[in-house]
Amino acid sequence: MAIKKFKPTTPSLRWTKLCDSKELTKKRPEKSLVRPLKSSGGRNVYGRITVRYRGGAHKRLYRLIDFKRDKFNSLAKVLAIEYDPNRAAHIALVEYPDKEKRYILAPLGLKIGNEVASSRNEALDLKPGNHMLLSLIPIGMMVHNVELVAGKGGQIVRSAGAGALISAREKDFVHLRLPSGEIRLISTKCHATIGQVGNVEHSEISYGKAGRRRWLGFRPHVRGVAMNPVDHPHGGGEGKAGQGNPHPVSPWGMPTKGFKTRKKGKYSDRFIVKRRK
Repeated sequence: MAIKKFKPTTPSLRWTKLCDSKELTKKRPEKSLVRPLKSSGGRNVYGRITVRYRGGAHKRLYRLIDFKRDKFNSLAKVLAIEYDPNRAAHIALVEYPDKEKRYILAPLGLKIGNEVASSRNEALDLKPGNHMLLSLIPIGMMVHNVELVAGKGGQIVRSAGAGALISAREKDFVHLRLPSGEIRLISTKCHATIGQVGNVEHSEISYGKAGRRRWLGFRPHVRGVAMNPVDHPHGGGEGKAGQGNPHPVSPWGMPTKGFKTRKKGKYSDRFIVKRRK
């Protein structure tokens, strides 16, 4: 999908770069596959703000995505490629022979009319969108929507343009090189989908104006140095000088640059072969 630029007829359009929607084939979602989505505005069940600078987004409907792909040994035909406001990736509407429809993540290269399948323990063609065991996928293949627990459904490598590389296989595990550069052991009993997630150009988007970010639910972010001492450790001082040049911390005093917050001895440490940079 190409990036669309605009003639600078207004100041904001000069910097705006958006994804071209020509590949999208349907404007309205499938009614049977959407659910209401209540906006939290960054508040918890007590009405207190727990995530700052959120709220005011456009109203959305949640699309039910089939991350499990548990309708095995049945070919599904791709009916449409759609926009999903809840994720960076595009989604594909597929229909099975029994007329059941589901949404799946749309991999790069998937077109309308293509057929995708999911297998429990049989090898399938190495086509984008086919879903099978990691033990059956050859080394060097790009995959996405990867399970961490067998049968739970894909949990990682689901964002636009993401793809993980199967770099090795040993006994009951495969070595998976994640988009972050981390190499991780994943059980061969887990499933994954062939190919790279579509909408690769999503990272090239430039929103162009503050208003477009407001439509997405992001409110203005206030710098700590612009606050009073009572509100932030960086606050106070005369003018822009602030409190001098302290080590950057969060409003609650936690260091925010270079400080490791991951607990040692975490259960998943033994599955990490090489950490991300």
